Amino acid sequence: MKIASKKLRQLTSAVVLTLSAVGVWAQAPGAPVKIGVLTDMSSLFADIGGQGSAVALRMAVEDFGGKVLGMPIEVLQADHQNKADIAANKAREWFDVQGVDMVTDLLPSSVALAVSDVGRQKNKVVIVNGGGTSRLTSEACSPNTIHYTYDTYALSTNTVNALMAQGQDSWFFLTVDYALGHSLEADAMAAVKARGGKIAGGVRHPINSSDLASYLLQAQGSKAKVIALADAGGDFTNAVKQADQFGLRKSGKQTLAGLHVFISDIHSLGLEQAQGMVLTTGFYWNQNDATRKWARRFFEKTKRMPTMVHAGVYSSTMHYLNAVKAAGSKAPQAVLAKMRETPINDFFATNGRILPNGRMVHDMLLVEVKKPSESKEPWDYYTVKAVIPGASAFMPLEKTNCKLQATN
Repeated sequence: MKIASKKLRQLTSAVVLTLSAVGVWAQAPGAPVKIGVLTDMSSLFADIGGQGSAVALRMAVEDFGGKVLGMPIEVLQADHQNKADIAANKAREWFDVQGVDMVTDLLPSSVALAVSDVGRQKNKVVIVNGGGTSRLTSEACSPNTIHYTYDTYALSTNTVNALMAQGQDSWFFLTVDYALGHSLEADAMAAVKARGGKIAGGVRHPINSSDLASYLLQAQGSKAKVIALADAGGDFTNAVKQADQFGLRKSGKQTLAGLHVFISDIHSLGLEQAQGMVLTTGFYWNQNDATRKWARRFFEKTKRMPTMVHAGVYSSTMHYLNAVKAAGSKAPQAVLAKMRETPINDFFATNGRILPNGRMVHDMLLVEVKKPSESKEPWDYYTVKAVIPGASAFMPLEKTNCKLQATN
């Protein structure tokens, strides 16, 4: 009787487990698709991503219809306080407890690298729009990560090439001391050397530095033709303002080159101070009818024109949701496969495509900041000098150190 009773309990347990599994399976098709926007909501990068990224994400979900394959789409958002460990822990919680399927934005670069690694461990989709380091599609590439909007190679290399063509052939680097700055510096230095230029020196400063005087004096003393600002957000705008206090640009002997500049930075500086700067961007709201139409919708909700990160969040979310629909599933690898095989054509990218290393290749823009007299309306800040084809704008696949390309 004891043996029979034991077998009965084992059989009952097996039936319960089977029924539980069937129940989970039956519920899965109706479970929500959850997307999380993880960004800087309150500090020096908040204008680049922040609430604007959350707005752009919700716009995409609304435009898609709020559902995919009969599953409702839910949006979560969190402020990582620019700390990689907080971002990684939040991503783990979202993936393990909240059931989040995809995480996006992920600025700055240190956050992007940390969350990309978590996404690989948990087999979840990670779409980087805010973090810029080119390491994400080189030695730190992941089969679960798409690097969508821009990277440090595209921003720095194309700006360097433009200025070198003007005879600006000696460079001093003022670099923020974390992942983004290191990547900007490395990519830009490689471009300078490739064109026969000279590296006159460099110095690194802490993130969120309020006083850059000593660093700028070193840059001024180098006599370099170009002072390259390999920093971002508040650090970049502070550097420009303080450089002007020293009269670096008024002397006409040195040029400030921003290697990581967003339209929000130009808005913060104002055209009087920013005029004449040459920079590279992945999106400009006033480029054509399609960009203006979407940007004005965004402006109605935020009272600010979108950065390239905001536009990238919208575009990549739509691409992700279309891939879920095409795959007939939200299973990560099935969705990622559809994303890689489907071209991207929208207001943000024309004939965009995702390479095996996760890099989304699309056209970039070389722009010059307008003089105040040239601006015809608020936020009309750029003159587009050149459209750089995606194939030449980004690092060639064969030059990256990504091992994924060997298996694709």
